[in-house]
Amino acid sequence: MVVPKQRALVGSTSAMQQHDVVGILAFEAAATMARLVSLHKALSEPEILRLFSDTIRSQGVAYLNSTDETFLLQLACAEFITDLDRAAAVISRFDKKHGRGLSRVKRFKRVYCDFKSGNTVDLEQTWFSKKRVYKKVRKMEKFIAATSKLCTEMEVLEVSRQKLNKQWNKYSGPIPAQTLIISNTTNDLLSDIKSRHQKIHKLKEESLWNQTFNKMVRIMAPSAFFIFSRICAVFGPFVPGLPEVLVTQINGSNNNPSICFVPVSKLRIQSPLSSSGSSILEKQAMINSKEVPLMRNSCPIFGSKEQTEAHGNRRRLLEAASNTVGGSSMALRYADVIVSAERLMLIKSDSSNDSKGERVLRDEIYKMLPLKLREAVRKKLRECWRDPGPLDGCLADGWKAAVERIMRWLSPMAHDTLRWQAERNMDRRQWFDPQPKALLLQTLHFSDMEKTEAAIVEVLVGLSCVCWYEERRYESLRL
Repeated sequence: MVVPKQRALVGSTSAMQQHDVVGILAFEAAATMARLVSLHKALSEPEILRLFSDTIRSQGVAYLNSTDETFLLQLACAEFITDLDRAAAVISRFDKKHGRGLSRVKRFKRVYCDFKSGNTVDLEQTWFSKKRVYKKVRKMEKFIAATSKLCTEMEVLEVSRQKLNKQWNKYSGPIPAQTLIISNTTNDLLSDIKSRHQKIHKLKEESLWNQTFNKMVRIMAPSAFFIFSRICAVFGPFVPGLPEVLVTQINGSNNNPSICFVPVSKLRIQSPLSSSGSSILEKQAMINSKEVPLMRNSCPIFGSKEQTEAHGNRRRLLEAASNTVGGSSMALRYADVIVSAERLMLIKSDSSNDSKGERVLRDEIYKMLPLKLREAVRKKLRECWRDPGPLDGCLADGWKAAVERIMRWLSPMAHDTLRWQAERNMDRRQWFDPQPKALLLQTLHFSDMEKTEAAIVEVLVGLSCVCWYEERRYESLRL
């Protein structure tokens, strides 16, 4: 009597596992993993050093956005935490869905909330081991690649099915079915669909499709905790309210440092770290964070009043003021104008340029300009044309050099604006991209409106003068 009972239990367990399979939510899970991997790479030491030394000190960011490096770093930190909170919201939903079995991350919502306030009682210190996190990242990258291939194959299969339906529709009508002669195209489509079904079945086994929600939480939750601790280690000296962190060694291994949170009282009596096992940024964060008080941070998936207010402050920090390009909702439009002006500048630099294509591009730029900029360009051009002077090539070269100087710092911000928008649109190619993303502080979102418009006007007037000079020179040569 015992054996049938055991079989019944096995059967029910199998049904339970089938019920816990991710299935169609594999694409959302892969997109969340891609977000976590992207954050992990963006917070790596080379990327952080690039942020500190190049990005926030670039000429365009300093002139158009702000010279206050602390403010710019607070913007970067707010964007990182906002992206992490979005990933945490998905992990929380997955944690609710499995709801059975033994999970190493029980009650993810509560644990994540406590974690953001500096409490790591319920967490294993090995989760903050860089070596272990790198293994998790490599595993997530494999799952992301497999799930991306699965998505592509399923889309191609759907296209093949639509083609097959069109082929079958040709045979519809009063002709008896037995007299139909199936064409070679139909046979090819049938064989293609069969082979793709087999490939999709294999990819489902390799990807996240047939994984359980429990496994998804096991993989993603430790990475989310590590990323937040990394944010605290890097931005703690510049962002008030982040929990204090300390870099320690696991099992005495200098090659396997760990990041953990400690109370203020313990941190102040802690001896300095040795040079091995921690980066410069982490040691600096540990030293400077003594002056930063502990404070509970926010997460959108939790509802306490204190956390909601903190999340609102971070969200307001990422909102552009009314006197900025982003606050006027002109960031994308101005970015398109700048990139088009850059294309026109390249056309003018090419000796074998297409005059017809140049005229079309100039018309496109003019149509993109708002009325305010059109009037500003016209006014400045009237001043330039009031006394054009002799046909001097040096004057045209001077205009071209001036345009190139402005475009050297203005063009990267326009490209970063378009990149930021493209990375956050609904294109499937961006869902599974695990590379570091552009930050808002690199874009025109926070740029001063007057300075940006003045720079665009200077570029367009300079290009117009260069084009005008070349047209006059060509006319004089023709005469």
